[in-house]
Amino acid sequence: MKYARLTKEQLEELKPEFINFLATQSITCDEWATIKEKQPQVAEEEIDVFSDLVWEGVLTKAQYLEHVSPNQMHLFLLGENNMSLIAVKINKEDIDITTAEGYAWLKENLGDDDVVFMSASKDYSADRNADKFKLISEGAVITRGDLYKWFARFVEVK
Repeated sequence: MKYARLTKEQLEELKPEFINFLATQSITCDEWATIKEKQPQVAEEEIDVFSDLVWEGVLTKAQYLEHVSPNQMHLFLLGENNMSLIAVKINKEDIDITTAEGYAWLKENLGDDDVVFMSASKDYSADRNADKFKLISEGAVITRGDLYKWFARFVEVK
């Protein structure tokens, strides 16, 4: 498995797509029930293959990622050949930007000495989707990029 197995809830949400996936392999509903009962390892492998296909599609379409912690924000633009990063670090221990109050403080104090902006860009490795998945597995989430676009007004993006 290249990425991660979809959860039971995710598989349930993607049930029609999974049925189509099985159909492309000429596996009927009855055959799937038999495989699950008599060959659970084969069923697990099919779920793993499907999970990787779903992840591959999601990662290919992803354009922005965000990873926000109490005192840092990492905003990624996922370009064709590289990813750009806008990082915001708060050097004030009593500010938690994951809260509404902390985020409001940040917006009102962008010029404060305790707010540090950085930017960088990095070329992908040979497997760009694996690079994206690594960030997601470390806590980043796929977004529409609103925060990235907003902060790009204040930072020279490399």
